[in-house]
Amino acid sequence: MSAAMTKGKLELTTPSDREIVMTRVFDAPRRLVYDAVTKPELVRRWLGVFNGHTMSVCEIDLRVGGKYRYVWSTPNAPDMGMGGVFEEIVPQERIVSTERFDEPWYPGEAIDTMVLTEKGGKTTMVTTILYQSKEARDGVLKSGMDRGVSASYDTLDSVLSSLR
Repeated sequence: MSAAMTKGKLELTTPSDREIVMTRVFDAPRRLVYDAVTKPELVRRWLGVFNGHTMSVCEIDLRVGGKYRYVWSTPNAPDMGMGGVFEEIVPQERIVSTERFDEPWYPGEAIDTMVLTEKGGKTTMVTTILYQSKEARDGVLKSGMDRGVSASYDTLDSVLSSLR
Protein backbone atom coordinates (compact mmCIF):
# COMPACT_ATOMS: atom_id res chain seq x y z
CA MET A 1 0.00 0.00 0.00
CA SER A 2 1.28 3.42 -0.90
CA ALA A 3 2.06 5.74 1.99
CA ALA A 4 0.05 8.48 0.25
CA MET A 5 -3.16 6.46 0.31
CA THR A 6 -5.95 8.16 2.21
CA LYS A 7 -9.41 7.22 3.45
CA GLY A 8 -11.96 7.08 0.67
CA LYS A 9 -9.67 6.23 -2.22
CA LEU A 10 -9.64 2.83 -3.89
CA GLU A 11 -6.19 1.67 -4.91
CA LEU A 12 -6.16 -1.02 -7.60
CA THR A 13 -2.99 -2.87 -8.61
CA THR A 14 -2.09 -5.90 -10.73
CA PRO A 15 0.88 -7.60 -9.03
CA SER A 16 0.80 -10.59 -11.39
CA ASP A 17 -0.74 -11.62 -14.72
CA ARG A 18 -3.70 -13.25 -12.95
CA GLU A 19 -4.35 -10.97 -9.97
CA ILE A 20 -6.17 -7.77 -9.10
CA VAL A 21 -5.53 -6.27 -5.68
CA MET A 22 -7.96 -3.68 -4.31
CA THR A 23 -7.04 -1.66 -1.23
CA ARG A 24 -9.17 0.82 0.69
CA VAL A 25 -8.86 2.41 4.13
CA PHE A 26 -12.06 2.86 6.16
CA ASP A 27 -12.40 5.16 9.16
CA ALA A 28 -13.85 2.39 11.31
CA PRO A 29 -12.57 -0.35 13.61
CA ARG A 30 -11.88 -3.75 12.08
CA ARG A 31 -14.76 -5.44 13.94
CA LEU A 32 -17.27 -3.12 12.25
CA VAL A 33 -15.77 -3.61 8.81
CA TYR A 34 -15.83 -7.38 9.33
CA ASP A 35 -19.48 -7.24 10.37
CA ALA A 36 -20.31 -5.12 7.32
CA VAL A 37 -18.81 -7.70 4.94
CA THR A 38 -20.21 -10.81 6.67
CA LYS A 39 -23.69 -9.98 7.98
CA PRO A 40 -26.39 -10.16 5.28
CA GLU A 41 -28.41 -7.29 6.74
CA LEU A 42 -25.34 -5.02 6.33
CA VAL A 43 -24.02 -6.44 3.04
CA ARG A 44 -27.42 -5.69 1.44
CA ARG A 45 -26.93 -2.01 2.28
CA TRP A 46 -23.67 -1.48 0.35
CA LEU A 47 -22.56 -4.25 -2.01
CA GLY A 48 -23.43 -3.39 -5.59
CA VAL A 49 -26.40 -1.20 -4.67
CA PHE A 50 -25.92 1.81 -6.94
CA ASN A 51 -27.41 3.02 -10.23
CA GLY A 52 -30.79 1.48 -9.40
CA HIS A 53 -29.42 -1.94 -8.41
CA THR A 54 -30.78 -3.67 -5.33
CA MET A 55 -29.62 -6.89 -3.71
CA SER A 56 -32.61 -9.21 -3.87
CA VAL A 57 -30.75 -12.24 -2.45
CA CYS A 58 -28.01 -12.13 0.17
CA GLU A 59 -27.25 -15.46 1.82
CA ILE A 60 -24.09 -16.02 3.84
CA ASP A 61 -23.23 -19.28 5.61
CA LEU A 62 -20.04 -18.00 7.24
CA ARG A 63 -18.05 -21.16 7.98
CA VAL A 64 -15.36 -23.08 6.14
CA GLY A 65 -17.22 -25.03 3.46
CA GLY A 66 -20.24 -22.73 3.81
CA LYS A 67 -21.66 -20.99 0.78
CA TYR A 68 -22.68 -17.46 -0.06
CA ARG A 69 -25.10 -16.28 -2.73
CA TYR A 70 -25.83 -12.77 -4.01
CA VAL A 71 -28.37 -11.69 -6.62
CA TRP A 72 -28.73 -8.11 -7.83
CA SER A 73 -31.84 -6.78 -9.52
CA THR A 74 -32.36 -3.65 -11.55
CA PRO A 75 -35.34 -2.41 -13.53
CA ASN A 76 -35.39 -3.42 -17.22
CA ALA A 77 -32.47 -5.84 -16.98
CA PRO A 78 -31.99 -9.50 -16.08
CA ASP A 79 -30.92 -10.34 -12.54
CA MET A 80 -27.21 -10.89 -11.96
CA GLY A 81 -26.21 -13.64 -9.54
CA MET A 82 -22.98 -15.00 -8.12
CA GLY A 83 -21.78 -17.13 -5.29
CA GLY A 84 -19.04 -19.24 -3.91
CA VAL A 85 -17.67 -21.27 -1.03
CA PHE A 86 -15.71 -20.10 2.00
CA GLU A 87 -12.29 -21.80 1.99
CA GLU A 88 -10.71 -20.09 5.01
CA ILE A 89 -12.04 -17.81 7.76
CA VAL A 90 -10.05 -16.05 10.46
CA PRO A 91 -12.67 -13.87 12.19
CA GLN A 92 -12.02 -10.14 11.81
CA GLU A 93 -8.79 -10.83 9.91
CA ARG A 94 -9.05 -12.91 6.74
CA ILE A 95 -11.58 -14.59 4.47
CA VAL A 96 -10.73 -16.72 1.44
CA SER A 97 -13.58 -17.74 -0.86
CA THR A 98 -14.31 -18.82 -4.39
CA GLU A 99 -16.28 -16.60 -6.78
CA ARG A 100 -18.37 -17.59 -9.80
CA PHE A 101 -21.06 -15.63 -11.63
CA ASP A 102 -24.24 -17.32 -12.89
CA GLU A 103 -23.76 -15.77 -16.34
CA PRO A 104 -19.99 -15.88 -16.60
CA TRP A 105 -18.53 -12.59 -17.77
CA TYR A 106 -15.06 -14.01 -17.28
CA PRO A 107 -14.01 -17.65 -17.75
CA GLY A 108 -13.78 -19.98 -14.77
CA GLU A 109 -13.80 -19.33 -11.09
CA ALA A 110 -11.79 -16.80 -9.09
CA ILE A 111 -10.33 -16.99 -5.59
CA ASP A 112 -10.90 -13.93 -3.38
CA THR A 113 -8.70 -13.24 -0.36
CA MET A 114 -9.75 -10.39 1.91
CA VAL A 115 -7.43 -9.23 4.69
CA LEU A 116 -8.38 -6.62 7.31
CA THR A 117 -5.79 -4.76 9.39
CA GLU A 118 -6.48 -2.02 11.91
CA LYS A 119 -4.23 0.85 12.91
CA GLY A 120 -5.30 3.86 14.92
CA GLY A 121 -9.00 3.02 14.62
CA LYS A 122 -8.84 2.83 10.81
CA THR A 123 -9.14 -0.44 8.92
CA THR A 124 -7.35 -1.28 5.71
CA MET A 125 -9.18 -3.81 3.55
CA VAL A 126 -7.01 -5.56 0.97
CA THR A 127 -8.85 -7.88 -1.41
CA THR A 128 -6.82 -9.99 -3.83
CA ILE A 129 -8.70 -11.70 -6.65
CA LEU A 130 -6.85 -14.53 -8.41
CA TYR A 131 -8.29 -15.45 -11.83
CA GLN A 132 -7.70 -18.64 -13.78
CA SER A 133 -5.98 -16.79 -16.62
CA LYS A 134 -4.50 -13.47 -17.69
CA GLU A 135 -7.33 -13.16 -20.23
CA ALA A 136 -9.95 -13.47 -17.48
CA ARG A 137 -8.19 -10.87 -15.35
CA ASP A 138 -7.79 -8.49 -18.30
CA GLY A 139 -11.46 -8.86 -19.22
CA VAL A 140 -12.49 -7.91 -15.70
CA LEU A 141 -10.16 -4.89 -15.75
CA LYS A 142 -11.71 -3.71 -19.04
CA SER A 143 -15.26 -4.12 -17.67
CA GLY A 144 -15.07 -1.03 -15.48
CA MET A 145 -15.27 -3.08 -12.30
CA ASP A 146 -13.08 -0.51 -10.56
CA ARG A 147 -15.89 2.07 -10.83
CA GLY A 148 -18.39 -0.41 -9.38
CA VAL A 149 -16.08 -1.42 -6.52
CA SER A 150 -15.27 2.21 -5.79
CA ALA A 151 -18.99 3.12 -5.67
CA SER A 152 -19.73 0.11 -3.42
CA TYR A 153 -16.87 1.03 -1.07
CA ASP A 154 -18.12 4.63 -0.91
CA THR A 155 -21.51 3.26 0.16
CA LEU A 156 -19.80 0.90 2.63
CA ASP A 157 -18.04 3.92 4.13
CA SER A 158 -21.46 5.54 4.70
CA VAL A 159 -22.84 2.35 6.25
CA LEU A 160 -19.84 2.16 8.58
CA SER A 161 -20.37 5.79 9.63
CA SER A 162 -23.96 4.93 10.57
CA LEU A 163 -22.76 2.04 12.78
CA ARG A 164 -20.32 4.05 14.88
